[in-house]
Amino acid sequence: MAGKRKSHSAAFKAQVALAAVKGDKTINELASHYGVHPTLIHGWKKQLLAGVEAVFASGAKTTGPPEDKTAELFEQIGRLKVELDWVKKKSAPLG
Repeated sequence: MAGKRKSHSAAFKAQVALAAVKGDKTINELASHYGVHPTLIHGWKKQLLAGVEAVFASGAKTTGPPEDKTAELFEQIGRLKVELDWVKKKSAPLG
């Protein structure tokens, strides 16, 4: 009977893939050190190298919404609060 499949976290995969890219140890050494199959390390390394370009593409921040979007959202919150207050006021006599 085969064992359960292990699901590795993204942080673990990134750590192993970065170690593979560094090249200080061979893939087989990394596989025995981290307890994973060398094929997995090759796949994670490929994914890392394929995704690196996206980090530098378009130069846009991905940490949060731009300021103009934030201002727009605050305006929408204000309008919705006014609308909610109006609905509460109009529905109060009904029950």
